[in-house]
Amino acid sequence: MKKWSDVKDTITALSDAEKKELELAADLIADIIKRREDMKLTQRDLAERTGLKQSAIARLESLDSIPRIDTLYKILNSLDLKLQIVKVKEKVVI
Repeated sequence: MKKWSDVKDTITALSDAEKKELELAADLIADIIKRREDMKLTQRDLAERTGLKQSAIARLESLDSIPRIDTLYKILNSLDLKLQIVKVKEKVVI
């Protein structure tokens, strides 16, 4: 499977804003997958912890669907993670 960073610049049908949205989702899902694997949990284990179906976890991990905030909360909470909003550093214009 190719990484988002390998293909994002080749996609011309999306605006830069849409690419950034996808990149954010891809980064978030990658962190969720890494944490699940670090905890030695299967998708089925995570599904049982969250009350979701294993197929929903699989769709999320393959980026076939973007989770709603309440679903994301269930997943993050089950992995002992939290979502935090951080101010982006201001860009320096020269």
